[in-house]
Amino acid sequence: MSALITCSHVDFGYEHHDAVVDLTMEVEEGDYLCVVGANGAGKSTLVKGLLGLLAPTGGTIRMADELKKTGIGYLPQQTAAQKDFPATVREVVLSGALSRRGRRFFYSGQEKEMAERAMERLGILDLKGRCFRELSGGQQQRVLIARALCAAGKMLILDEPVTGLDPQAIQDFYGFIKRLNQEEGVAIIMVTHDVANMVGQADKILHLQQKVLFYGKAQDYKKTRAGREFLGVGEV
Repeated sequence: MSALITCSHVDFGYEHHDAVVDLTMEVEEGDYLCVVGANGAGKSTLVKGLLGLLAPTGGTIRMADELKKTGIGYLPQQTAAQKDFPATVREVVLSGALSRRGRRFFYSGQEKEMAERAMERLGILDLKGRCFRELSGGQQQRVLIARALCAAGKMLILDEPVTGLDPQAIQDFYGFIKRLNQEEGVAIIMVTHDVANMVGQADKILHLQQKVLFYGKAQDYKKTRAGREFLGVGEV
């Protein structure tokens, strides 16, 4: 597999304070990376850096040419206003293609087909005429993932995506994210506090506390001191 993102001794921060220090990692095609850490550990700063919204203050970050062309799909934490958005599912998903549309007044046939395909991939094609704000929390998350796939289909960054979902919706969410990753090769970077579930879902774990406490295979994480403490388990 080839690397989509390569970080070499990267620092990210603001003014005279670095929130992420000396990060070295790779995100490869088909990776499923979970980013964990306490509040203030640098997770949000890292996301901004990976999305290109924040330039590194040190080190280097390289994006694969393919990723430069397609971009990264991003699902931010949902706000109450976003959950109450008065638009149809199709309109919300299609809005992911806004950057592709440019100055054109209408979406192209290709962009409409892309939206249909994204809804089909997420199993929400039958909901396309429904109002977004009338959907359940789990259905809304699927719609927003489909929207992100319209923006960029090679990699998704998901920021606390299961917050506010009921237990069944959480398991359903993890199921279709896993299918996107394994069956369609979409690289996933997920920021979450739901570490116990993610150890069984993700391939890799990145544990930040400004510096990297752990970066490696998910199955190895719970064997480390950082993993045991964060998961709240004893010695293994």
